[in-house]
Amino acid sequence: MKISPVSNRCPRPCLNFAGNGQKDYENPINRKTEKGLTVLQSVGTSVLIGGTAFGIASFLIPKTSKMRMGKAGIIGGVLGAVSLLLTLPANLYNTKVRAFTREKEMDVFSRDRELKANILSEVDKEVKDEDVSLDKKIDHYTSVQMANNGNGLMIKGA
Repeated sequence: MKISPVSNRCPRPCLNFAGNGQKDYENPINRKTEKGLTVLQSVGTSVLIGGTAFGIASFLIPKTSKMRMGKAGIIGGVLGAVSLLLTLPANLYNTKVRAFTREKEMDVFSRDRELKANILSEVDKEVKDEDVSLDKKIDHYTSVQMANNGNGLMIKGA
């Protein structure tokens, strides 16, 4: 058995989640996926309604009737198609509105995080600078912490 050293190199190209070293933000909300899932959900619900209607119709149609299962299948298919036609437009509209809202919320959230990271990096640079007095370092740090905690308005004495 051969023991090899541990290395941090990837045997194949490494995954870079930040996108080539950039800090660009990509919104995780995908409208096409949301639309596809909504269509799939509506079709599944309509198939369930049509299958239930088929089952009920197969019990209600007399056994002596010709084409009993065919009639029940037609009834189930029609009710499934009607339910799809009635529910799909409303579901697509609601999905579009929810996706738009979630996209905007994610944009605000990501920009907020980016601004906080920039401010904290500036405060960190200031803390490492030897020319800045300790009082100013503490003052800037407490201002950032108060802003993070939601106490953005602060009255400072002279």
